[in-house]
Amino acid sequence: MTAISQAQKESTGQVQPRRQRRELSDRAILNLFIWPTLILLIAWNLFPLIYSLFLSFTDYSAIANKAPTWVGFQNYADILSDPQMWKYFATTGRYALVTVGMQTILGFSLAVLVQEKFKGSGLVTTLILVPMMLSPVVVGMFWKLMYNPSFGYFNFLLGFRNPSTAPEMLAGRFAGQPVPNLALWAVALVDIWMWTPFVMLLVLSGLKAIPDYLYEAAVIDRASSWFQFWRITVPQVMPLLMIAILFRTIEAFKSFDLVMGLTGGGPGDQTELIAVNLYRQAFLGQWRTGRASALAYIILIVIIAISNLYIRYLNQAKED
Repeated sequence: MTAISQAQKESTGQVQPRRQRRELSDRAILNLFIWPTLILLIAWNLFPLIYSLFLSFTDYSAIANKAPTWVGFQNYADILSDPQMWKYFATTGRYALVTVGMQTILGFSLAVLVQEKFKGSGLVTTLILVPMMLSPVVVGMFWKLMYNPSFGYFNFLLGFRNPSTAPEMLAGRFAGQPVPNLALWAVALVDIWMWTPFVMLLVLSGLKAIPDYLYEAAVIDRASSWFQFWRITVPQVMPLLMIAILFRTIEAFKSFDLVMGLTGGGPGDQTELIAVNLYRQAFLGQWRTGRASALAYIILIVIIAISNLYIRYLNQAKED
C-alpha cells in the first residue's frame, strides 16, 4: 500500500521536494578565508602602532618596573630642541643625498649600457644584480674586511701598500690624521654598491617598455641622439626612475643594519644616522622607550613629507 500511495502521489505531483543541501557561495568562501587573516594582520600591526603612539606621549622605560607617566608633547619638544638630534638628521640627509644621487646616476647609466643585447649580456646583468640579493649584515661584514688597512683589498686597489700610511676608512683616519666624514662616505660607498642594481633594474624595465616607433619617427625627422635621449628616453623612463628614487630615499632614512655591521655608528658620531640613534635610545643601555617612540614618529612624519613631494612630482611627470 505504501508503494502504491507513493506512486500515486508522484503521478499527481503531490510529493514534497527533498530538502536541498545548503552550500556556501563563492563570496562566502572568499570572506571565510580572507577576513580572519585580514583581522589578524590589522590587529598585529595596528596595536603596536597605536601603543607606540601612546608611549611617545609618556615618560616610560621598557625595563623599569613602573607604569608610563603622561608627559604630553614633552618628548617631541626635547627632541626638536636638541641640537645633537638635528646633527643626526643632517648626517642622515647628507647620507641620503649622496647615496640616492649616485645610485640614480649609476643605475641609469648601467641600464642604458645593458639595454642593448650583446654576447654575455644576460650573465653581465645577473652579476650586476648580485649585490642587492645579499643580506645587508653580510655585506657589512664583507666590506669591513675589505676596508681593513692591514689586509683589506680596498687600499691595495687604491695603490696603498704600506698599512701605516693607508687610509683607515671606517676609523675616519688617513696617515694617522682624522678626516671628517670619511667613515660616512665609506658607508655610503657600500650602500651605493649594494643598491645601484635596484635602480638599474627599474630603469631597465622602463627602457624595455619604450615603443620603437618613437625612435623611428625621431630618426626620420633627423633628430640627434642627444635629442632622442632627452626628449624620448628620459620622459618615458622618468615615472619608474622616480619610484626607484622614492624607495631608495625612504630606505636611506631607515638605514640601520648596514651601518651597524660596518661602524656601529662610529667613529664618534660620524655615522650616527637617525635610525641608529633611535636604536641606541630604545636599547643599548638607555631604554628610553617613550622618547624613542616619539623620535620614531618624527622620522615617520619626515618620510611621509618627502614621499608626498616625490609622489606629487611623479604625478606631474605622468601628466607631462
